[in-house]
This record gives sequence, C-alpha cells and structure tokens, in this order.
Amino acid sequence: MIKQILLVGVGGGLGSILRYLTSVATVRYFDDAFPLATFSVNVIGCFVMGLLTGMPGALTQEARLLFVAGFCGGFTTFSAFAFENVRLLQGHNYLTAFFYIGLSVLAGLVGVWLGLQVARQF
Repeated sequence: MIKQILLVGVGGGLGSILRYLTSVATVRYFDDAFPLATFSVNVIGCFVMGLLTGMPGALTQEARLLFVAGFCGGFTTFSAFAFENVRLLQGHNYLTAFFYIGLSVLAGLVGVWLGLQVARQF
C-alpha cells in the first residue's frame, strides 16, 4: 500500500508542477481575458487520460497509478470527471451522466460561492 501511495503522490506532484508551469507560461504570453491556462490544462489532461486508459494492457498497475491517478489527478481532476462521464455515456447511462455533469457544475459553483461568503466573514 505504501508503494501505491508513493506512486500516486509522485505522479500528482509532477502533474501539479506541470500545471503551475503551464499557468505561468500562459499568463506570460497571453492576456487573461479568457482562462486559457485552466482550459488548456483540462483539455490536455483529458487527452492524456484518454490516451493512457485507451491502451488496455499497455500500462502496468504501477504505471497506471503513477500516470493516470497521480499525474492526471495532479494536473487536472477534470480529466477524471470527463473520463467518468464518457464511461457512463458509453454504458448508455445517459440520465446518470447528465445528472452528474449538471450537479457537479452547479454544486461546484455553489461551493465556490459559499466559500467566498464564509471567507468574507473573517
């Protein structure tokens, strides 16, 4: 179990560092009228998640922990969200997928708004 945790942690750390560097580079070369850094990270992370999970047997369990759970998880959790929804849609669970998508977006917005409200009290 320790080995698995370390693999996810190392991959997550690398993903987080690359996400930060992507943000730094994007801000340096583009204006901030559109959240290009987050958008880019989400799209790239989704592509990498699809690539890595779409090659059955290509990755060992350790490599999956390092790259899929760790790296993609640290780089962007949006890739996991998208992957889960694609799996739901592929399984013809359309109602569940659309409910999950809608509820996640709505709950995320409400969560940020509530956090901002609480933070203003301090």
